[in-house]
Amino acid sequence: MSRPRPIVTIDGPAGAGKSTVSRALADRLGFVYLDTGAIYRTVALAADAEGLGSAIDRSDAPQGASVAEIARLESIAGGLRIEFEDGGRRVRLDGRDVSSEIRRPEVGQRASKVSAIPGVRRALLDLQRRIASRGGVVAEGRDVGTVVFPDAEVKFFLTADPVVRAHRRVGDLLARGIPAVLDEVLAEIEARDARDSGRAVAPLACPADAVTIDSSRLDADGVVARMEEVLTSRKNA
Repeated sequence: MSRPRPIVTIDGPAGAGKSTVSRALADRLGFVYLDTGAIYRTVALAADAEGLGSAIDRSDAPQGASVAEIARLESIAGGLRIEFEDGGRRVRLDGRDVSSEIRRPEVGQRASKVSAIPGVRRALLDLQRRIASRGGVVAEGRDVGTVVFPDAEVKFFLTADPVVRAHRRVGDLLARGIPAVLDEVLAEIEARDARDSGRAVAPLACPADAVTIDSSRLDADGVVARMEEVLTSRKNA
């Protein structure tokens, strides 16, 4: 596929630093920042407002959500009115700024569950591809390099030790005034890793052609610098 500018994908588990790095890299390149995780979080938030929070919670349990509830979740995803502003940093749902609400831990947990519903993923796949159709995008997520943009010109997989990721997540939550306990956050991260990697639909996986970067001992600037080195080498090749 020929695009005016490339698509850069950054996949990886929760808390690896994808958001910070993706925003910074997009700024350096003058690209659009596409936070696919924010889209799923917005679906979870919208579903909760429609009284479907418990259905999402049950979606991966033995009893599961009902056929009618799944259909409603798929309908919400298909009719999602979402806008990204400020280079992708702010998210609006039906015109309302939900940037802070979608970062609550419980919304993140539900986003992970709702993202495993095939009909929801299908509805949002087209939306993501339309946003990035002309390239010039840094896309962040858990399957952007494997499923959403398998033909992306440059792919990264950003990872880090779970304990390091938990410390980072706690710091981020506390900075935004959200109470957080390290052991609880670590347990949530490990549970989400298992769920994201083990789901049947579009599981978290490192793309075969991705460059893997471990950020356990690198700050955001160090990771971005490494990514820029890779992009420069690809451009000059």
